[in-house]
Amino acid sequence: MTRYFDVPWVLAVGVVVAVFAAVMVLAGHRRRQSRLARFGSPEALVRLGPPGLGLVPRWRALRLALAAALFGVALAGPRWGEGSALIDTDGIDVALALDVSLSMLAEDEKPNRLERMKQEVRRLRASAPGDRVALLAFAGRSYILAPLTSDDGALELFLENLDPTIVGQVGSALAPPLRQGLELLLASEGSADRALVVMSDGEAFDDREAALALAREAKARDVHLVTVGFGTSGGATIPLLESGGADVKRDQDGEVVVSKYDEALLREVAEAAGGEFIPADATDKGTRVRRALAELEGVRRAEQQRLARPLRYQWFLGVALVLLLLDAYLADGGRLRRARREEALVVRGAASRASIGLLWLTLGSSLGVALTATPTRALAQRDPLRDAIKAHQDGRIVPAIRGYRDALAAGDRRAIVLYNLGTALLAADSLDAAVDALERAAFTPDQELRSKSLYNLGLAYLKRGLRSDGDARGNALRSARRAFRTVLLERPGDEDAQWNYELALRAPQGGGGGGGTPPPSQGQSQRPTEPQGQMSRQQAEALLDAASREERETQARRQRGARAPRARGEKDW
Repeated sequence: MTRYFDVPWVLAVGVVVAVFAAVMVLAGHRRRQSRLARFGSPEALVRLGPPGLGLVPRWRALRLALAAALFGVALAGPRWGEGSALIDTDGIDVALALDVSLSMLAEDEKPNRLERMKQEVRRLRASAPGDRVALLAFAGRSYILAPLTSDDGALELFLENLDPTIVGQVGSALAPPLRQGLELLLASEGSADRALVVMSDGEAFDDREAALALAREAKARDVHLVTVGFGTSGGATIPLLESGGADVKRDQDGEVVVSKYDEALLREVAEAAGGEFIPADATDKGTRVRRALAELEGVRRAEQQRLARPLRYQWFLGVALVLLLLDAYLADGGRLRRARREEALVVRGAASRASIGLLWLTLGSSLGVALTATPTRALAQRDPLRDAIKAHQDGRIVPAIRGYRDALAAGDRRAIVLYNLGTALLAADSLDAAVDALERAAFTPDQELRSKSLYNLGLAYLKRGLRSDGDARGNALRSARRAFRTVLLERPGDEDAQWNYELALRAPQGGGGGGGTPPPSQGQSQRPTEPQGQMSRQQAEALLDAASREERETQARRQRGARAPRARGEKDW
């Protein structure tokens, strides 16, 4: 059940305090009237006393009661909607490469190796909330789920949905996640130390030499490598997802597969990188990983984080304070205004003269700033990157692309330059080059720029998919769905991303690529013929759940179909 107050019982206390405040104001008025009655009749008191002496202070009782009630609501901790906060953090950059091969479903660790690995990742995140973390899932290939981020909500979303259907290629290979993790970390901005953590059961790796070479490269690049094992030497059978766990994995000969933990390559890779290996029988692996990274030097950074139902007490507290100030002003305001009327006129005159002097001072300062800003503007006009942006805005795509590439060659590898280059390449229909630039731009911690990069990346994949045939078409459309799905998770009301996502979802996954729906043009999405209303969060979640189920079924079919052609004796778990 959703709770909209941190401490709901304080609301009842606030109501009681509000009633008590109103009663006390009225009771105080009655006591005052009874004391004044000793000095004369009510008619004489009204004639001799100040105005309003005999009036019942109903409005004051209402003001104070309402202020007390609002204080009670503020103390109860009201929460609603969504928001963001600038969080000051201190931490390192960590890439987590997580094994999601079929063998991770073995139940020799409870409930299974995969769920146990998720628990350790959550424990690691809890022990180091200031670290920026990237998630990679790997089996026969590697795939980046999330770039470096401190957003726990996004990380938990990807972690919760982690299973063997994410990657879609059976088997186990260690070199791809090592290579992808190194590229991701080395491309990150900032001076924080970097670490790559690989979590796996160590079984069936067939790329030993490539993995060891990448481990040595990690050592040379000052990337600290930690490998973590899961499973038992006795092993266990592997339940199949498509059977709901009722059936188990079998090899090409029909024999039941027993997956066993193998630490050999995990240990060798950690030793080659000068890092640390944490065996499967170690307890509290998340804390052990944190201790292994404790000597790395972090940096302080301000992170913009999304907040689900942030605290909104400020509104109630502010109105309550305004009511109290209004009550204090009305209580003594009449007498003070009469007593200081002439003095106030003198003060207003002095204030006006001071304002005129301040106006001239401000005007003079503004002129000084404008004059000193002129050389800066002239220098900016000679910037080749500025010329590229101007050419892009004027629709001259080729000079814009040339200018962006010159800026990159000169060492300006900021995400905004990569985004501009990818967008210009997309407009020029250079889809492969656009995908490369936009994927690199999507690693930025700037949430706004990341969403735009992912949107255009999805657009590039969608155009590629609608023009391709066979497996190339299916792979491109799946990549487009992933990009638009990430945008929708961050912005559920984005109608353009919603429509393009549905277009990628409904497009035929194979066959001829000649006809069909025309691809969307750069800078705008393919729009429906009738206006569509804004998608609510519930609709977005339903759409994403349906897409997730569809993609799982597709991956399960691909895995079942991929078993037959594998060589005899070759492992596919």
